[in-house]
Amino acid sequence: MRLVLMGDLHYHEVDEAIPGWLEARNDFYQTFLRRFMEVEGDAHISLGDLTNYGHSSELNEVYEILRNGGRTFYHALGNHDLYASTRNEVLAISGQARYHVVKTEVADLVFLDTAKEMDFEDWGGWVDEEQLSWFEEVIQASGTKPVLVFAHHPVHKTTTNSDKDKGSIHPDIDMWKVLSKKEGVGIYFNGHTHIDSIVNQQNWTFVQLSACLDQHGLRVVEIDRDEIRISAVDVADAALTDNVEMLYNNMKHFRHNPLARGQESDRACTVSLRLAAEHK
Repeated sequence: MRLVLMGDLHYHEVDEAIPGWLEARNDFYQTFLRRFMEVEGDAHISLGDLTNYGHSSELNEVYEILRNGGRTFYHALGNHDLYASTRNEVLAISGQARYHVVKTEVADLVFLDTAKEMDFEDWGGWVDEEQLSWFEEVIQASGTKPVLVFAHHPVHKTTTNSDKDKGSIHPDIDMWKVLSKKEGVGIYFNGHTHIDSIVNQQNWTFVQLSACLDQHGLRVVEIDRDEIRISAVDVADAALTDNVEMLYNNMKHFRHNPLARGQESDRACTVSLRLAAEHK
């Protein structure tokens, strides 16, 4: 199985009175999303903040581009996706479930909703009791099969900056109460903090993706019988590098992070499945 992931995209509305902004935005995002969809994969996944403010125009426009790609696409909701629209309004446009699991022969793919609805003051993550109970059942039912979790917010005190205020799922939410029940391998993918980071804790690997505006790249996840390989793919088109400064200078609700790439060790990793297979 092969998965293609992107971090925070922040597709945004523009003020057409500012010369060149509309053209720069369209050139950047159409190019980036074309490259994203061109990479072969069984599923293409956004880790949230697909849009910059959750305006219906942002959602409809970006989904039109994605649907034209003809790929299986999953979207874990981010806080920016729910600023201007309600959760139900966003899900109606995306056509997806709030949280769900996709069971395959090689792994269970779990999509969480960690975003608060229309809360402009608190961009931190939250998981309600109903979803947490569901998540626990999914983890227990997975047995020793690998579980890959896709969410916007990191688990508190895992990846870089997940210890910051509003930088993770709220620390009062005991995610480890659920995660610790996983037999075998678990991998948790997230965005939100806009910096690449890979951290191992217990039998879980936490993989954080930076924002696409800061780091023009994707992650490819390849799953076979013996291992899961996570690699970084840089996208170097001139349409990205030539236009991104215009976006930085004009868009609201986004601050450029020049340290987004992290360390080279935060870009790729391999997780062995052999030990889990031996314990079956």
